[in-house]
Amino acid sequence: MSWNKIYRIRDALLTVSKDVYHFEALEKKDKYIVWAEDGEGNSGHADNKKNQVIQGTIDYFTKDDADPVVEEIQEALELYKISYKLNSVQHEDETEYIHYEWIWEV
Repeated sequence: MSWNKIYRIRDALLTVSKDVYHFEALEKKDKYIVWAEDGEGNSGHADNKKNQVIQGTIDYFTKDDADPVVEEIQEALELYKISYKLNSVQHEDETEYIHYEWIWEV
C-alpha cells in the first residue's frame, strides 16, 4: 500500500479546510471533514505485477444548506487527480448536520 498515494487525499482536503481528520473527528465543529481508507478498490494485474488501488471515504459534515465547501472538496479532488464519486447526502435529524459522503480511489 502506497502511503504517498493515500496522503494525497489528506493534502487535497487540507486545501479546503484545516478541520480535516483521519478516521474520526477529534472536534465536532459546525463544519468538518473526516476521511479514511476502507480497503482495496478496483485493482488489476499486468505483466505479472499488481496495480493496487486503495478505496476509501470522505465525509463532510455541515449545518449550512448549499454549502460551497461541497464543490470545493470536489474541485480539490480533481486538482489532485483523485477519482471520486458522491455516494450519498443525508440529513441527520439528531445532530442537524447535512452529511455528504464521497467514495475515492487512488
